[in-house]
Amino acid sequence: MADAMLTVSQFVADKLDVLQTNTSNILNDAPFVSQLLRLSPSGGGTVHKYTVYTTEPTVGFRTENSGRNMSESLDTVTTLTMKILDFTWAVDQATANGWARGRADLIAREGARHLGAALFKWEKQIFNGTVGVGDSAGHTGFRDNTYIDATTDGMVTNAGGTTANTGSSVYLIRLGQDDVAGVTSDDFMIGDTTPQLLGAANSYYPAYVTPASIWTALQMGGAYSIGRIANLTADSGKGLTDSLIATNLMNFPAARQPNVIVMNRRSLKQLQASRTATSSTGAPAPFPQESFGIPIIVTDAISSTEALIA
Repeated sequence: MADAMLTVSQFVADKLDVLQTNTSNILNDAPFVSQLLRLSPSGGGTVHKYTVYTTEPTVGFRTENSGRNMSESLDTVTTLTMKILDFTWAVDQATANGWARGRADLIAREGARHLGAALFKWEKQIFNGTVGVGDSAGHTGFRDNTYIDATTDGMVTNAGGTTANTGSSVYLIRLGQDDVAGVTSDDFMIGDTTPQLLGAANSYYPAYVTPASIWTALQMGGAYSIGRIANLTADSGKGLTDSLIATNLMNFPAARQPNVIVMNRRSLKQLQASRTATSSTGAPAPFPQESFGIPIIVTDAISSTEALIA
């Protein structure tokens, strides 16, 4: 098993820092990725392997001078093939050379935005994998996980929504080296900025190009690392409630509870509305920050147009 590293937010800090405003019309924040523990690939290359304890040994009481059957514990090796997340960027040389704060400032600004977009792309891949808004060229994610891809799975709670393609999911996740963690190459591979000709069919323009990429994968732990509340919709009575969260919590081992709950904004509003409905004063409940002491992370990487699972 690879050693536990810094969180991803610490890993990317100051990579491409540049003075700029934070005004944006783009929904590409990555709040879950920023909390994700980062592991280096176990082999130091582009493959990550980790063991999952799958069979316990036989133990038991015995009487004096009497034996008992014995067996050894067993582990299963899970192998993850890492994928390249590319965020190479280019800026027109004329635009960069005419930039009021200098060429380097524009290149750095564009780089910071590409890095931000890449982190959000990774966040979407973590939740969706190769399904829905996930990228088929990327690594597997939660929606690919066979432990939580059907309503009959032991870690799934079915909210019961029925309107097709309006579903959403809430995930109860145990983060940690032995459970859910991000796997990346040891550093972002950001090369030197070089002038190149871009375009095609005799229609070229000079640009400053900066190659940038990173190898990524998602370690999803074992059978009790992730819980899912599925088929949440806007149908009456089919939204998120604390009762659904409590039901899903019951699936986790007593000593290995989840340490974050991740949802989108619609699910957060549904949870707030359910608390308002039970308020003793009738006053609107505040937007929830936690449920049963477990902090809530809200992300735009989970959609409200998922296909319902059966």
